[in-house]
Amino acid sequence: MVDAQITVEVVFAKPDEQVLEQLVVASDATVETVIRQSGLLERFPEIDLSVNKVGVFGKAAPLTAGLHDGDRIEIYRPLIADPKEARKKRAAEGKAMKKGARTGD
Repeated sequence: MVDAQITVEVVFAKPDEQVLEQLVVASDATVETVIRQSGLLERFPEIDLSVNKVGVFGKAAPLTAGLHDGDRIEIYRPLIADPKEARKKRAAEGKAMKKGARTGD
């Protein structure tokens, strides 16, 4: 009997580089086993599975999650800036620009 296999992708992106690895793995593979098989941990030593969050097609997933044929595993980088703070800053800058704008000249 031949073990069932599935094809999955693992993706990781840095600001200047994006990597997509396609692998054929056992149908009972988990997110973690596929990431380890992909070689991305060796290629990008900054990836720490105890810190970096992962997901499947944009939805957060535990490392123990099972996979389906065609799934895309994504390894997320930590946020550099807090999105709420960045939004507040942009809003404040926009208000300052409006106050200084001159109309009707």
